[in-house]
Amino acid sequence: MKEKLLNWLNLILVADVFLVLFGFGWLAMAAIGDAAGVNLGLDLWHQLWQPVFNPAIGILMGGAILSGLLSWVSRKFQAD
Repeated sequence: MKEKLLNWLNLILVADVFLVLFGFGWLAMAAIGDAAGVNLGLDLWHQLWQPVFNPAIGILMGGAILSGLLSWVSRKFQAD
């Protein structure tokens, strides 16, 4: 059961990493486009910051902490 939970958590974290990287890439390209006078969706990115990218970053940080904590607890109980 624990292994299945960790596998699902890791799968979600991997997908979340790619979402966060996509958001960062979009922000970088949109900011460069805005500076060049080309609309690449910077306004849309700003609208999606609160409901999409901000929680994705929080889930990534929380999931990384949870994954590390579960691994640490698992090692502690296996050592005994």
